[in-house]
Amino acid sequence: MSRQPRTQNVTTDAGEARITWVPATTATTATTATTAPGPRLVLAVSHGAGGGIEARDLKALAAALPAHGVTVALVEQPWRVAGKKVAPAPKTLDTGWRGLWPALAAPGLPVVAGGRSAGARVACRTAAELGAAAVLALSFPLHPPGKPEKSRAEELLGTGVPTLVVQGGNDPFGRPEEFPSGSYELAEVPYGDHGFAVPKKSGLSEAQAMDVLTGAVTGWLTSLR
Repeated sequence: MSRQPRTQNVTTDAGEARITWVPATTATTATTATTAPGPRLVLAVSHGAGGGIEARDLKALAAALPAHGVTVALVEQPWRVAGKKVAPAPKTLDTGWRGLWPALAAPGLPVVAGGRSAGARVACRTAAELGAAAVLALSFPLHPPGKPEKSRAEELLGTGVPTLVVQGGNDPFGRPEEFPSGSYELAEVPYGDHGFAVPKKSGLSEAQAMDVLTGAVTGWLTSLR
């Protein structure tokens, strides 16, 4: 049995944010008349600095994970809810995320902090202090395009919790082979750019690319049990 997504506005010190809850589903097996276990964790994922929760990777996770006992919380930062075009400074993004955390933790389940790009950096920076069970970093911006010397690896290496990076093979913000060794795990979406778009000549469709992404995330979340 599926349940419809619902939205929740949350007031933070950075302004009003919004969570779109996509609940974990339960299914009854006709042959055994048994019901699958209920939700086991919340995956909270936020958008990047240039887009919203309509990003292909966030939509794919929201579609795939509820069937695996994962409630997905799609988080819109206050600047996005307010209709602004440009994201604020990292400190303000962190403030918004901290203000959202009590609502994310309210279901009483372990919360995996996540996001794409700038949202991934927020999750990494705040995971330990907020008590996140783990971190999911989608398209982690290891460095600005063309400026590998300006590394943000310290944020990724300092999460203090189990961490999975999912990175496009052709991401100009950091290709998989550029990432330093560390205690985190890394999964690659072949040919993917920063938004996990894949060129037609790659022979990989968008659906296949998203299957790679959701498969990696599902397997990793399962391993956290």
